[in-house]
Amino acid sequence: MHVVVTGEVDLTITDAVAHLDRSGDGSLHMTVRNDDGVHEHLGMVATPRGKRGELVGGKSAEGDGSLSTAGILVTSGTSVTFGSADGPRVLLHHVHGVSTRQILPVALQFGVAGLVRFQARVSSP
Repeated sequence: MHVVVTGEVDLTITDAVAHLDRSGDGSLHMTVRNDDGVHEHLGMVATPRGKRGELVGGKSAEGDGSLSTAGILVTSGTSVTFGSADGPRVLLHHVHGVSTRQILPVALQFGVAGLVRFQARVSSP
């Protein structure tokens, strides 16, 4: 679990797992909880060696998990699970830099919270 609490920012990231095949392709699964009083958007996901995750919106055209030009919406007081059946997804392509402990460093760029760094466990798809 990774918690970001500073001033008005109160985000919690849990259950972060990068499902990667041998070529480094796959997806990042995680749950983002937003308790900071304002809507938040996940605008970018970065992994080692300059790779970027591809954001895919959930099946809902608006509301939590939807994709806009600002990113994936996480409204205040809610949680969004990335990688669930109807939820948003983060697709990963040719990702390398996994540690020997099967950990992937990840950086998330949020509209309000800014840059958040954490580590995701790595698993086979």
